[in-house]
Amino acid sequence: MTLIDLSHSFEDGMPGFRLEDENGTETEYTAEIHPLFTHEESRSKYEGEAAFEVTEIQFQTSVGTYLDAPYHRYPDGRDISELEIDELVLPGIVVDARGLAPGEQLTEAALPPEASLAGKAVLFDFGWSQYWGSEKYRSYPYLSESVIETLIEANVALVGVDTINIDDHRDPARPAHSQLLAEEILIVENLRNLTQLPESGFRLFAVPIKAVETAAMPVRAFAEVSEN
Repeated sequence: MTLIDLSHSFEDGMPGFRLEDENGTETEYTAEIHPLFTHEESRSKYEGEAAFEVTEIQFQTSVGTYLDAPYHRYPDGRDISELEIDELVLPGIVVDARGLAPGEQLTEAALPPEASLAGKAVLFDFGWSQYWGSEKYRSYPYLSESVIETLIEANVALVGVDTINIDDHRDPARPAHSQLLAEEILIVENLRNLTQLPESGFRLFAVPIKAVETAAMPVRAFAEVSEN
């Protein structure tokens, strides 16, 4: 058995998402990580016999490698805490989607046979994680509506991408989020190392903390690859 890490490091000032402000500028959301108190600051509390650091993190939950629950799109959808463990540990398939240009959509011709997709985590390797942290990462290829429809018809369990957004950010309707989450198909964004995975024969683990009334949450995504 081999374990492959599919997550970006979660760190202070990491790349996040941007939203346009009313004045036309953009705000980038990220994580802030710092000590609540340091080892040295805590030493006196233990009479010099021990010392501990406690870390404080402030972040929006849609940063890093993260999972979207239906509540992210729909007010009456299930939140992160309501997802079952067996929805977060799934057999996986990787679709080779490399070679597309920024703003280009992937067509259903790239998909494997529909019958092989049922109940699976379907991960799309656009080769885009190599641009993590650069401006190029923010302009990316995406899934066409025909691919989204095929995934729904095939009854997949989860869809993952190695881009910042499963949808084209220029489309306000957000068809992938809207249609997949309406069908209880979970979404993971900002994956990495998908090229290291076999096309099939692995299990995806994408388990967040059990956060109540939470729409999305970072995960330590990884794959368990069976030895043949």
